[in-house]
Amino acid sequence: MAKIIDGKVISAQIRKEVKHEAETLAARGIRACLAVVQVGDDPASSVYVRNKHRACAACGIKSLEFHLSGNSSQEELLSKIRALNAQEDVDGILVQLPLPKQIDTDRIMSAIDPAKDVDGFLPENLGRLVIGQEGFLPCTPAGILELLKRSRISVDGKDCLVLGRSNIVGKPVALLMLREHATVTIAHSHTANLSELMRRADIIIAAVGRADFVKSTDVKEGAVVIDVGINRMEDGSLHGDVDFADVFDRVSAITPVPGGVGPMTIAMLMKNCIRAACARRN
Repeated sequence: MAKIIDGKVISAQIRKEVKHEAETLAARGIRACLAVVQVGDDPASSVYVRNKHRACAACGIKSLEFHLSGNSSQEELLSKIRALNAQEDVDGILVQLPLPKQIDTDRIMSAIDPAKDVDGFLPENLGRLVIGQEGFLPCTPAGILELLKRSRISVDGKDCLVLGRSNIVGKPVALLMLREHATVTIAHSHTANLSELMRRADIIIAAVGRADFVKSTDVKEGAVVIDVGINRMEDGSLHGDVDFADVFDRVSAITPVPGGVGPMTIAMLMKNCIRAACARRN
């Protein structure tokens, strides 16, 4: 029977550790602080922002919310980011995506001080990951690695297949697996021998955004499957990129959707906020 890798349990462990670190900082008169900027009133974005503020409160991290109207100009948003870069008591800056069409997302993200890039999306931090230097790790890939480590699943020497090549998940998680001494293959929409690659992999990390894409016939007996996908179905239910019920009896370990990778993303954001506070104020 497959082991279910429970992201709710593991993320709770991490949040408990973060809270302890926050209390240690507070004893020295330092309170870690995350500033979240939202532009417009996208309902999904509002939910994500609310969840981040709740997580901060639970972990003892101060959170600041800045809400700009949906018709705000790029310069207005840049001005807010510059002000937060200069604000000494702000340790992390998060701009909630997506942004309105009139705003250049790349320009906005690159304006954030790399020392406050707790999302780990800036070229400076991704570049550090590429060359093996310390920096902020993107939260979802970092969460995936924690899921594996805390489930005592070794990556060293394993054949790891990453499905998807996004800058947010696919590429950075491939680099993290490589750093942990896995042999890594990245597959995407132009990959010709995908079925063969999937059946060979010891670890599959699925981040393609296609519901139930990975079936039992695609998976090697005893493989570990990490499902990053969150796909809303017509009936309102959430499905991952992996057909959970179909592959369950074939794999050795698997993350559910929901309750797998998802809770880890905010937990790792909290961890990055504490790291930023320690690095900036020590």
